[in-house]
Amino acid sequence: MSLARILVIDDEPPIRRLLRTGLGTQDYAVAEAADGAAALAALEAGGVDLAILDLGLPDMPGHALLAAIRERWPDLPVVILSSRDDERGKVEALDLGADDYVTKPFGMNELLARIRTALRHRLAMQGERAVFRVDDLSVDLVRRVVRVGERAVKLSPREYEFLRVLVQHAGKVLTHAQLMRHAPASSDPQYLRVYIRQLRQKLEPDPERPRYLLTETGVGYRLRAPD
Repeated sequence: MSLARILVIDDEPPIRRLLRTGLGTQDYAVAEAADGAAALAALEAGGVDLAILDLGLPDMPGHALLAAIRERWPDLPVVILSSRDDERGKVEALDLGADDYVTKPFGMNELLARIRTALRHRLAMQGERAVFRVDDLSVDLVRRVVRVGERAVKLSPREYEFLRVLVQHAGKVLTHAQLMRHAPASSDPQYLRVYIRQLRQKLEPDPERPRYLLTETGVGYRLRAPD
């Protein structure tokens, strides 16, 4: 029995072949679409648990397809394939609701980890856990208690709000715009950097080498998910 059915949306046959083989070895069922129209038809047919989307499609912009997916299938996890230098494209895709991205060329292990995280995130959103734990960090979302090991951590309301949003999307990169939208403090991204720095000072064993609050350069931040 397969773990999940994944739709690979990419116009390059070698990439589709690579993904079909790599995902198949992990017991994922794989469907393929070479363009946006075929992708929409496959999604209409149903049974897709996650989509892997290359932004460079021959019949429509990848971002337009992503927007259509989010409008019609808002809970479907989508992992973006992007070129290494397309930083703006990554941010735009994440702001449109993509769950994560992998930069070409990519390693299969990295992609598999992103897939597992996206699928776990969907399950978590369907039934949110009361307590989040990763290593020594724990966040009780009901009691609003944050601990590192046995030490209770006192956070300001704004710091806690940023952490809560990151916890609810653990493992998923959130862009600067998404974080400011979820937990607005100011329209100036500099304030976001201040809050992240303050959180690292309170939560990280070594704030200069963070284990939990990870920076995605030029894109945003990611809270490390439980292994």
